[in-house]
Amino acid sequence: MEREAPLAARMRPRSFDEFVGQEHIVGEGRALRNTIEADQLVSIIFWGPPGSGKTTLAGIIASITKSHFSPISAVSAGVADLRRIVEEARDRRGQQGLRTILFIDEIHRFNKAQQDAVLPVVEDGTVTLIGATTENPSFEVIAPLLSRCRVFTLNALTDDQVRTIVERALADGERGLGKAGVVVEPEALEHLVVDSNGDARIALNALEMAAVATAADSEGKRVITLPTIEDALQRRALLYDKAGEQHYDIISALHKSLRGSDPDAGLYWLGRMLEAGEDPLYIARRLVRFASEDVGMADPQALVVAMAAQQAVHFIGMPEGNLALAEAVVYLATAPKSNSLYRAYSGVQKDVETTRNDPVPLHLRNPVTRLMKQIGYGKGYKYAHDYPDHYVEQQNLPDKLQGRRYYTPSDQGFEKEIRNRLRFWRGRKKGAAEGTPPRSDRE
Repeated sequence: MEREAPLAARMRPRSFDEFVGQEHIVGEGRALRNTIEADQLVSIIFWGPPGSGKTTLAGIIASITKSHFSPISAVSAGVADLRRIVEEARDRRGQQGLRTILFIDEIHRFNKAQQDAVLPVVEDGTVTLIGATTENPSFEVIAPLLSRCRVFTLNALTDDQVRTIVERALADGERGLGKAGVVVEPEALEHLVVDSNGDARIALNALEMAAVATAADSEGKRVITLPTIEDALQRRALLYDKAGEQHYDIISALHKSLRGSDPDAGLYWLGRMLEAGEDPLYIARRLVRFASEDVGMADPQALVVAMAAQQAVHFIGMPEGNLALAEAVVYLATAPKSNSLYRAYSGVQKDVETTRNDPVPLHLRNPVTRLMKQIGYGKGYKYAHDYPDHYVEQQNLPDKLQGRRYYTPSDQGFEKEIRNRLRFWRGRKKGAAEGTPPRSDRE
């Protein structure tokens, strides 16, 4: 590859042995890799975030398979380009018996008419389609075309995988920076890796810019410092260690700020983590836990909001997902607080660990066979819907735990209503609610 090409293009892997990441689809022995190496490829769509290897995989397929490779970008190509490629593919198949792989980058940018033009030639085998998209193909690719393709989901690269790619570029003397004497200081390398957010292209482009901007010293070395990497990325490195004390200190600060009903502090600590490159789904998991542990039944919607934030981050990714997390943080901070569920389940855990695993009372067991009925399964069970207010007193715990109270609602938010409801039920005189006898067909 020409030296004038960008570093990211020069370092593009040429084989599976050089490819980093996506072991779940192209690792040794995986079905897709075996299919490619056997030159038995079917039409496929690669769906994944930028810099995860979609175009690179298409290039590897082109070099391995015995097919002509016709790449186009949906950003600039139109139906006329497709028709030309299709006519060439027909001639190639008729005259040389050679198949054509049509690679469409950014396929989600094709409108319905353009995708319709692809459909018949994929269906009759004139071309084998490889599509690449950063958007969910379920929404962006027409159903008939999608049904004729296998969709493979690519993941954002991990920090370790990005680091591997950067280190290869530094060491490679043929295509990389190995002959340029480039050395990256450890804190600069860490910032480059973390702030690339799983996008190898961003990492390599920033590395190349930093290398060009760094003059060689008296020994011929170009030592890239943290300020240079910050300048290349146009982002300041934040003091944050995702695997160390900062990680745990700041998530603790977020949790305790929410517990203290302080939305401003909650947003600040959220921003400290997100802007430093923390995994947004880790934060989402902590918010879901907080919704149950510290809000609980005082506002049952808290868990719904937290889960919606997690789904939003998973669905649209970052940085767009940051506002969904911010919304959840503000909601949780301003919600009424109760740890009644936490204390209730802690009590359950203690009893489960320290008491016998007593049998289920006979009247609560489901009599699914005649023998079970004969020995008393379900006998005496009271069907709550047959009683006033759909409530009736009966034993629901094992004998030795009868009367145990685990859940005691607070006077906060929705739990006020729960507390009053339980007081009403539990305050009745025994037997007062037993007006209508249970029907025999209820279980």
